[in-house]
Amino acid sequence: MSNPDDVYTALQNEIEGVLIGKADLIENLTISLLTGGHVLLEGVPGVAKTTAANLFARASGLNESRIQMTPDLLPADITGTHVYRQSTGEFVLQRGPIFTNLLIADEINRATPKTQSALLEAMQERQVTIEGDTLTLPSPFMVVATQNPIEMEGTFELPEAQRDRFQLKLTVDIPTHDEERALLDRFGPQPNLGANSIEQVVSPSDFLDSREVVIAVHVVSEVHDYILSLVEASRDHPDVEYGGSPRASLALLHTSKARAAIRGRDYVIPDDVKSMVPEVLAHRLVLTAEAELSGVTSGDVIEDLLSTVEIPVTDGPNGAVATSDGRKHRE
Repeated sequence: MSNPDDVYTALQNEIEGVLIGKADLIENLTISLLTGGHVLLEGVPGVAKTTAANLFARASGLNESRIQMTPDLLPADITGTHVYRQSTGEFVLQRGPIFTNLLIADEINRATPKTQSALLEAMQERQVTIEGDTLTLPSPFMVVATQNPIEMEGTFELPEAQRDRFQLKLTVDIPTHDEERALLDRFGPQPNLGANSIEQVVSPSDFLDSREVVIAVHVVSEVHDYILSLVEASRDHPDVEYGGSPRASLALLHTSKARAAIRGRDYVIPDDVKSMVPEVLAHRLVLTAEAELSGVTSGDVIEDLLSTVEIPVTDGPNGAVATSDGRKHRE
C-alpha cells in the first residue's frame, strides 16, 4: 500500500472504532509521519492524548516506547548507556527506549531542560550519540510528546529550540456533548476497549513508500510564495518578537504536500497551506511582552496572518482554478 490516501483511510477506519471525534488528530499524525515530523499534543488530562498515540502506533504496525517524563529522569534513561557486565568484565551498550519507531514522551514538560535536550539530536538527525558512539535510529522514527497546559507546578517550559523541533503542535480539545455521549455508549459495555482492540492495517514500509508519493506532489511557484509570505509576515507582525524560522517554512511546505496527497491530489492548493498554518506556526511564535500583557495569543496572530496575507489563485489540473479544497472521491 503506497498511496497516502489509502494509508490514511485504513488508519482512520480502524482507529475510529475506539477513538471518537478525533479525525483531525489522526489525520495530522498521519501527515507528520508521512513527512518525517514530530508532534506535540497539548490538552487537559483525560482527553485521550496518549491513547491516540497508542492507537496510531498499533494500527500502523510501529514499534512503540513510552516514557513518563519526570524531574528525576536523566538523559541516559532515554538514550541508553554502557553497562558493566561483571560476568564478562566488559561494558556493553544498553539501548534506551528511544530506539523505536514511535516514542511517546508523556508530560514532556515535567522533565528538566537537560533531559528534554536529549531528544534534540534524535529528532533532527535520526541518531543518538552515546559516550562518543553515534547510532542510527529505526526508520520511520517519530516523537509524539504530550503536555498539560493547566498544571504548571513542577514543570519546565519547553525552550524555543525544543519547540521548533516539533513539526506540529496539536490541541486536543474536550469532546462535544454528542461525542461524549457516544463515548459513554461505547465504553459502558466495553470498559477495556483500547489499543489491543484494534488490528494493524498498514505497515511501516507502507509509510516509507507513501513518502515517495508525497515528495512527488507538485507545488506551483504561487504556493511557494504564499508560504513565504505567511512566514515572513509572522516575523514582521507587531505582536511577535520572533516569528517562524526557515524550518517552519519547510514544515509548512511538506505538511501541505502530505495533506494534498491524502486527499487524492498530486498538487497543492492554497487551502492545504491555510489548514496547516495553525499547527505549524502557533508554537513557534514568541510574542512580545506587551502582547502577552494585553492578552494576545498565538492563535490571535495566526488568525490575523490568514486574514491579511493575500491568497493566490493557482491553476489546477487542465487549467482549472484551484482555490478551495475537497476530498474528491470521498465526498
